Order: sequence, then C-alpha cells, then structure tokens
Amino acid sequence: MSIYGKYAEYLPKILDETLATIKKIGQDYQAKTGQKLYEHLEGRVKGEQSMTEKCERKSLPKTPEAALIENRDAIGIRIVCNFIDDIYTCLDLLRQVDKFELINEKDYITNAKPNGYRSYHLILKVKTPYEDVHGDTPGTYYVEIQLRTIAMDTWASLEHEMKYKHDIHDPERISKELKRVADELAACDVSLQTIRQLIKEG
Repeated sequence: MSIYGKYAEYLPKILDETLATIKKIGQDYQAKTGQKLYEHLEGRVKGEQSMTEKCERKSLPKTPEAALIENRDAIGIRIVCNFIDDIYTCLDLLRQVDKFELINEKDYITNAKPNGYRSYHLILKVKTPYEDVHGDTPGTYYVEIQLRTIAMDTWASLEHEMKYKHDIHDPERISKELKRVADELAACDVSLQTIRQLIKEG
C-alpha cells in the first residue's frame, strides 16, 4: 500500500501542471523583457520509501495525511536562475498566480545556513481539480519550491553527495572547504549581479 494512498496518482499530474504554469511564467517574462527568467527547471514526486523514512524520522504515522499535510515536500520543484535578482523576480511572479498561495518561505540567500548553504525555499498551497486528503474536490496540495543560482545549485549538489557518503576521509576538512567555497561563490554571485546592473545602466 502506498504511503500516499489513492492520492498517489494525482501527484505526478499536479507536478506537471505546476511545472507548466512556471514554464508559462518564464515564457511570458522572456517575451516581455527579452531575458530568460531561469536557466533550469526540474521537479520530482518524492519516492514512497523516502517519504516513509521521513515520517519515521519525525515520528509521524505512515499515512497519506502525514505524507501530504504534515510533510509538505511530496511534490518538489527546483528553479535555477542565472542571477540573484532573477530569484526574487521569480518569487514576485509566483505570488501573482491565482491558484498558488504562498504559505511559508525561508530566505537562505540573505541568511545562509551555518554550513554555507544558500537557497530560497517556499511552500505553495496549490488549487487542483483533484480530491485531497480532506475529501475536498477541487482540492489543495502542497508544493515545495527551491530557487537557487547556478553556483548555489552546484554547491548544494556537492554538499548533498557528501551528506550521504559515510566513508569520507577527513569530513571536518571537507566541511570547512565547502563553507569557504560557498562564501566565495556567494561573492561571485553578487559580483555578477553588479556587473549585470552596470551593463543595464550603460
């Protein structure tokens, strides 16, 4: 039995529909400004095993209610932008979509995590034509979105790889190096943003 229950069949559809909405936002923005809003867009439905393990870690029951309401990342999307300003532009445009309600956001770009991680996280409540765990049709589902620059995304991929490798030699040194590189990449992101602004003004 799926931890998502009968709602499992709706999750890929909601993912595809949400991705399509974001793609349309990007197309409209490019048509209006001549610039790309983002460089990469990808999404996934969290695997049942991963969701089961998350419920166990959080001492939650292994039920659709826990998987889809207590945890809000069954559907996840990553938007990778070229510049920091594009992230905040994207946020503003997402806020204007009628079927999206932004219910939580964490700015790890302005306030990086101690290990150097930078990204902007938000949880959307999305109106859908499908029944939800409350029995409502149309129903609402949660979608987690992470927005990063290319530099932030590259760093996060490397840090993720380290987190799940248990036989790393000298992990303390690697953690220090990762933090140093994170700060350097953040400085590069700011410099690139400044250069872009100068080009626009010129």
